[in-house]
Amino acid sequence: MPFLVLKAYWNLIRFERWLACGNFGLLYDTVRNYPLGRKPGNPAVVERVCSAIDMAVIWYPKQVLCLQRSAATACLLKTYGVQAQMIIGVQQMPFRAHAWVEVQGQVVNDKPYVPEAYTVLDRC
Repeated sequence: MPFLVLKAYWNLIRFERWLACGNFGLLYDTVRNYPLGRKPGNPAVVERVCSAIDMAVIWYPKQVLCLQRSAATACLLKTYGVQAQMIIGVQQMPFRAHAWVEVQGQVVNDKPYVPEAYTVLDRC
């Protein structure tokens, strides 16, 4: 588990740097094109990866944005063979944008009702 937390932490750093430089396109393309690991993912992997991300967020020195967290989660899940999708959604009133991760249509890194509150802009 410690190695998985370090990988999660590294992904948070990487995606924060890209967002700080205004490079949303690189983050988006990375998540969309991230290679799927050869091992087929299982439910235990999803829980372990999400727990590792949660632990990395606790120790992260800055506030972690939902986009940063979701990109890190999706890529780490894909590494372990889980077909994860990062979802980007918006609300009109009040305007809000949000990102979360789904596996087989189920939210894995946020509240299960999040898709009901947002209009999906993209899945990657």
